[in-house]
Amino acid sequence: MQTSHSQPTAVAYTIVPIHTAFVESAQQRDLDDLAQPVEHHVASGGEPCRDVLRRAVPGEHILLASYSPFALASPYKEFGPIFVMAHPDAQPQASPTSLAALALSGYLREQFVLRAYSSAERIVDGVVVTRAQAEDSLQAMLRRDDVQFVLVRFAGYGCYACRVERA
Repeated sequence: MQTSHSQPTAVAYTIVPIHTAFVESAQQRDLDDLAQPVEHHVASGGEPCRDVLRRAVPGEHILLASYSPFALASPYKEFGPIFVMAHPDAQPQASPTSLAALALSGYLREQFVLRAYSSAERIVDGVVVTRAQAEDSLQAMLRRDDVQFVLVRFAGYGCYACRVERA
C-alpha cells in the first residue's frame, strides 16, 4: 500500500510596510514614535528604508527615527531605529509578492530573523534564517493557530525590516 505525502497548502500572505501615519509624522513634522525629533541624513548607500522596502542609494535624503511595530502596551512593545525616505515622492521598490522576492531584491541580506507574534503581540517563535530557508520557515509559522503576524528583522543589528500578515 502506498501512502501519499502531500505538501501542506501554502498560506497566502502580505508584506506590510510601516504605518503611513508614522511616515507622515516623520516627513512632515520631524517627529518619531516617541515624539522625538528625527535625524536628517544623506545616504551613503545601502541603508534599509522601511517605507519603500528598498535600500537607499548614495545621495538620497533619508530620516533616522525611532519606530514601534506594536500597537498594544506590553513588555514586548519595543522601539527601535529605522530609516525612511525624507520625501514622500521617493521611488518605492516594486511591491514584493513574497519574502523570497524581498530577500532577492537586496533589501534583506543573506541571513535575517523571523519572529512570530500572537494576537496579544506576545512572541511565540523566532528563528534566524537564510534566504533559502525563509519561505519554508515563514510558512510553518503562518500555519500555527497561535501566530497572528511575523516580524522580519535584520540579523546583524536586530532592527525591524517589515511585517508579514496572512492575506
